[in-house]
Amino acid sequence: MAKDGEKGEWKEFIWNPRTREFLGRTASSWGLILLFYLIFYIFLAGLFALTMYVMLQTLDDHKPTWQDRLSTPGMVIRPKADESFEIVYNIHNTESWDMYAQALDKFLAPYNNSIQAQKNDECHPDQYFVQEDSGDVKNNPKRSCQFNRTFLGDCSGIDERYYGYQQGKPCIIIKLNRVIGLLPGKNGQAPYVTCGAKRYKVGKDEWKEDSDKIGELVYFPPNGTFNLMYYPYYGKKAQVNYSQPLVAVKFMNITANQDVNIECKINANNIPIGSERDKFAGRVSFKLRINTVN
Repeated sequence: MAKDGEKGEWKEFIWNPRTREFLGRTASSWGLILLFYLIFYIFLAGLFALTMYVMLQTLDDHKPTWQDRLSTPGMVIRPKADESFEIVYNIHNTESWDMYAQALDKFLAPYNNSIQAQKNDECHPDQYFVQEDSGDVKNNPKRSCQFNRTFLGDCSGIDERYYGYQQGKPCIIIKLNRVIGLLPGKNGQAPYVTCGAKRYKVGKDEWKEDSDKIGELVYFPPNGTFNLMYYPYYGKKAQVNYSQPLVAVKFMNITANQDVNIECKINANNIPIGSERDKFAGRVSFKLRINTVN
């Protein structure tokens, strides 16, 4: 009998025909509580939408409101076979170096003179290309300066189709990471790139560098400069046709059949030198090995 009583109590809790209650509440009680939660969640959604709307009004579509960045921008090289930053090939094995030439072809295609002439302006060199807004009127889209592929001389891939790789005189392309508003140089002094031997550890307290293996270096444009006319950079949306300036380094007589550890860095009178804690601040390191023996 006790079980029948408990079963009857559960049935009555779910639906009580005498009081017409479902789960302990009448229809009007359920209607009121559902109405309360409906109004409550509509209020929360409206408050969230209003907050997002107010926040979005403070943002600029073309420029970040806040920039949390390093004072020294990073550098990267092309071609880059993988994350190890190693360029290793054999002169007699076409497949081993052709992939580097193809990678440079693809990378430099947007810098073809004809494309640059269509998209960008011929600017006055050695001075910043500043394009200020007029109060609340945005000067967008902003213009960009031409960086023609021919500026890279023997490393442009135009006259020397394989960028010197088949001759054991490879070209490396270097670019500085984009930083909105960066003015890399003062008093008219443009930043420039220098490459040399990288110090590396060979023992517990022993360091070594490959200065005697690097040989002669040739830079394009001359002196490895990033001309001031390509700065400041205003961002992807504001400067849709922006072409990053490049520097090419040609290794004329690097020692063959040996690993050569190289480091390239940016030099400017207003960019701090990178620290050992951040290996990519203002510099890039890579290993170059040219094999001449099958």
